[in-house]
Amino acid sequence: MQITPIEKISSIIDPESSGKVSSSGNTAGVPFQDLFQDAVQNVKTTNADLDRELYKLTTGQSDNLHDIAIASTKATLSVQMLVQLRNKALDAYNEVMRISV
Repeated sequence: MQITPIEKISSIIDPESSGKVSSSGNTAGVPFQDLFQDAVQNVKTTNADLDRELYKLTTGQSDNLHDIAIASTKATLSVQMLVQLRNKALDAYNEVMRISV
């Protein structure tokens, strides 16, 4: 019976090669960091959409209350998702810190 050795996974980024082009041709980045950046950008975008809809309503350019309700719900959900991501990241960090070596 032959045991095959564990090989390096090419999709995982080396800490030394952060920011360099990986073997797949994509610019290497930290996926965890990208996840948070996308979540923060989503919060900014949805809040800007809500502000735009509220501005339209207050200036009389629009009378569609359902657009404001939808924009408000999207903004609320995006903030809640970002908070949950932060909470999960902190929980994971605390678990790692509790590991005894």
